[in-house]
Amino acid sequence: MNQELLNRITFNPNQCGGKPCVRGLRIRVSDVLSLLANGLSKEAVLEEMTDLEEQDIQACLLFAVSKIDHPVVKAA
Repeated sequence: MNQELLNRITFNPNQCGGKPCVRGLRIRVSDVLSLLANGLSKEAVLEEMTDLEEQDIQACLLFAVSKIDHPVVKAA
């Protein structure tokens, strides 16, 4: 994982209900991922959310991967 990119994802219990956000902005990672999942290009997301930078989108994707890429423990 690229830790420098992941450092763009911030957590603040007093902002957006403590959900992961981009660089302390009130832009949740889930908002960015939702736009991408609904077919918007990176360029369109950047136009929609003018405070975002291209690296922020990459950070959101890396954050999502880090949350789902974990070992699965199988019950015996």
